[in-house]
Amino acid sequence: MSASSPAPKTEPPFWHATPLSAMTRPQWESLCDGCGRCCLHKVEDADTGQVHYTEVACRLLNIGTAKCKKYAQRWDDVPDCVELSATVLKHIDWLPSTCAYRLLAEGRPLAWWHPLVSGDPDTVHRAGISVRGRVITESKADLLDYHIVTWPE
Repeated sequence: MSASSPAPKTEPPFWHATPLSAMTRPQWESLCDGCGRCCLHKVEDADTGQVHYTEVACRLLNIGTAKCKKYAQRWDDVPDCVELSATVLKHIDWLPSTCAYRLLAEGRPLAWWHPLVSGDPDTVHRAGISVRGRVITESKADLLDYHIVTWPE
């Protein structure tokens, strides 16, 4: 390319150019960074309404990979599993501050470790964002109040 040639135009990444409500299913699904934080059980303080994360993972979360074992059929086993959508995002406040869905809904950028930015699905784990290796299964938990943790936030 000569010095006088214009630089080739590059399209912005889809998450910059496409509103959440207009994303295709593959685009929407690719926003999930695979951290597993949304799959942690939470405890809500009855007095303040504040939501606290626990170290207790949903029974379908593979705690070694931070991936759902039965993602496509998760509602068969966990009926209260929340299906995120642009509409639902407006009504929930418990998603982690690092969640791509939350970040984009709030007009903020994705983090450097997000697989769409880094190009590597393992950066979410190397950056210490994921729950991999940090949680226990439901079967090992007694009262959730005894398992509240602060590290997700």
